[in-house]
Order: sequence, then C-alpha cells, then structure tokens
Amino acid sequence: MKNILDRNQNKADEVRRLLRMKNVVMVNLISSPGAGKTTLLERTCEELGSTFRMGIIEGDITTDRDAQRLKKYNIPIVVINTEGGCHLDSHSIFKVLGSFDLDNLDVLFVENVGNLICPSQFDLGETFKLAMISTAEGDDKPVKYPMIFREAKAVLLNKTDLIPYTNFSHSGFMEDLKKINDRIPVFEVSCTKGDGLGKWFEWIRAQIPQSGIRT
Repeated sequence: MKNILDRNQNKADEVRRLLRMKNVVMVNLISSPGAGKTTLLERTCEELGSTFRMGIIEGDITTDRDAQRLKKYNIPIVVINTEGGCHLDSHSIFKVLGSFDLDNLDVLFVENVGNLICPSQFDLGETFKLAMISTAEGDDKPVKYPMIFREAKAVLLNKTDLIPYTNFSHSGFMEDLKKINDRIPVFEVSCTKGDGLGKWFEWIRAQIPQSGIRT
C-alpha cells in the first residue's frame, strides 16, 4: 500500500505542477453516494458557467449518467470509469488532462467516486478537496471518517431541508466536526431547493484566480 501511495503521490505532484503552470484550480469533490455532488455541480455550472471557464472530470464505476446530466451546460467533460475501483488516482487524472485545453480553463471540478474512505487517501494533484455529506446520511460522519474532514478545505452539508424528517443532530455534527478541524468553513445548503447556495457561490468564486474571470 505504501508503494502504491508513493507512486500516486509522485504523479500527483506532477499534476499539481502542470495545473499551477496553467493557472488552473482543480477541486476534488468527495462524498458518499447520493450526497448530491452532481446536483451541486449543476447549480454551480448555472451560476458560474458564464463567468469562469469550467471543466469537469466525472469519476464513476461503470456509467456516464452523471456526465449526461451536465452535458447541457456546454462545458468540457471527461468520464473516467474505474471498472469497480473505489476511487480515482493521480495517474488516471494525468491521462485525461490532455483532453482539456488547459490554457483556456480556470477551474476543473473532479467528481470523485462516491466513497468517503479511499478517495481521501489518494492525492490527485488537486488544489484542494471538498467534503460533502447529506443530512440523510446521519450526523456521525466526521467521527467515522475523520480523514476527509481533516484534509478538506470546506464542507458542504446538503439536504438541510430534510432535517425535520430525520434524526440528524446539527449540534452534534458541528461539535464533532470542530474537534477534528475547528477552522473549516461549513456551507449548509439544499442543492435541490437552492437554500444557502449564495454563500457557497461567493466562497468558490474567491478560490478561483481573478485573472480567469471572463469579460
């Protein structure tokens, strides 16, 4: 496992150097299946697609269904099917970067395979990781999967509109999260209804170099 991670890290460093040279921000979006990653990307494309030059790498085990949902935004999308693998790695990312015109790209979102464990361990060469969970999954995710919450630059708590219909403890979630990472920003959203997305849009805009803004 150490050898695998070492090889992955070497290629991740190569990916990161290339993206820095091209001034491209790469965001590694990690969540359990069904947390709402694709819906978040739909909303983000709608809001930022006319401002920033965006691209998406879709990681999935077998299908391209998530990519099909995003095709309507007329942005470059590449699908990586892992054929049973539980995560993307830096080698697979490096192979598909040539499919993008990096000189004309500001931000590249990676929708990783739905999983809170393996994707957290593999550096893709991203600028930063984002952790996303939904209230329907329960409030114990920071305690059960601390690595992603330690490494992520921000957390998106999705499906907040469902809290009245679940046993999700907001105070318990926040308390556990702050014990692991007391500085991490948390965006409480409902991607389907649009609640709370304004603050997310404001934050993600600030992460993308201003030189990339379209005129």
